[in-house]
Amino acid sequence: MKLNDGVVNQTYRVVAIENLELPVERRLEAIGLTSGTMITILNKKKKGAMIVKVRGTRFAVGQHIAQGIEIAGVAR
Repeated sequence: MKLNDGVVNQTYRVVAIENLELPVERRLEAIGLTSGTMITILNKKKKGAMIVKVRGTRFAVGQHIAQGIEIAGVAR
């Protein structure tokens, strides 16, 4: 499932980052968003932008980037 398909206030595990430009992928790696990282969706906007929490820090992610982040649900 893609990040933009996730539900607000749910935590997911990043499976892969794909189909993004190399500089964008490098920037996501630099902020700690890599495969296996836990990500929580805090808010979703109507036009596709979202606010996520990664390693204790909140980030705004655009629709294009959210479509390039593959996630999986976390068992509780």
